[in-house]
Amino acid sequence: MSSFVPDRFRVEDVYDNLNIGLIMLDQDFNILLWNRWMARHSHVSAQDALQANFVSLFNPHLAPGLLRALSNTITYGLPAMLSSALHRSPLPLYVEAAGTPGEAAVRMAQSVVITPIDHLDGSRGCLIQVSDASNSVKREKMLLSRSEVLKRQVVTDGLTGVNNRRFFDENFALALQLAAREGGSLSLFMIDIDYFKQYNDHYGHGGGDRVLKRVAEALRSQLRSPTDILARYGGEEFIMLMSGLEQAEAAEVGELLRESVRKLAEPHAKSLAARELSISVGICTRQTVTPEDGRQMMAAADAALYRAKLGGRNKVVATD
Repeated sequence: MSSFVPDRFRVEDVYDNLNIGLIMLDQDFNILLWNRWMARHSHVSAQDALQANFVSLFNPHLAPGLLRALSNTITYGLPAMLSSALHRSPLPLYVEAAGTPGEAAVRMAQSVVITPIDHLDGSRGCLIQVSDASNSVKREKMLLSRSEVLKRQVVTDGLTGVNNRRFFDENFALALQLAAREGGSLSLFMIDIDYFKQYNDHYGHGGGDRVLKRVAEALRSQLRSPTDILARYGGEEFIMLMSGLEQAEAAEVGELLRESVRKLAEPHAKSLAARELSISVGICTRQTVTPEDGRQMMAAADAALYRAKLGGRNKVVATD
């Protein structure tokens, strides 16, 4: 085993080459140690920092949470850790020592560890270790962004961009519970594109995908409040939920939906209902709702849609 030879290096060379900031404070917050990393990222040289008062040097740019932690460490001997999640930039430190002329320096995201140091004379100081958390923050943002994208993909129809069936089913159950607890009506709209199979056969699946997107956008334009829900429920079938409507008002909304699709003026040579693309709409409105009414409302709206189709399509049928 090799023996330790202390004169082979200086301790200053060790802490000056560490990739973290090191600060030592005495009981009065005077700076006793200030390594090269701190000088580079604070824009304060060791010559200016040593023996200066830490609080006076950086006030008012120190985070209150850091000051409280320092006080507790020196007064009570309590170690502390400040994560970048709760204390993004406790110290006025910057990513680069010198930025481009005219460009504002970017304040560094930091993780800070404060350790009490008891001296032989009975006084207490502390060691502050600061590390650059910028990359960790970037990774967290990237992961959060990807997570949000994945969440949207889970509840969004990939073709039309509106909500999918899973999203609707979950939120329909919540809407039923809310309406039952707080009162108020619910209107369920089942919407079907007339003779869509014939459209696909005649214009091709590319044409079918294109009009599905256009129909979804036309229907979405009729949503009235953030609580309204539109979803693609099947191949050419959409479903919508609105609250606070009377049956007659729901029927009027159904006509607006039908008209919004007619205004697209998409030719449909194989339709027996109209010369352009059209929809049929079945509506069920309940003025008083219980959480168990979901299946009955779905069945009633589906029956109303069937009646609209039986009556020649391109129609709206509303029931209660």
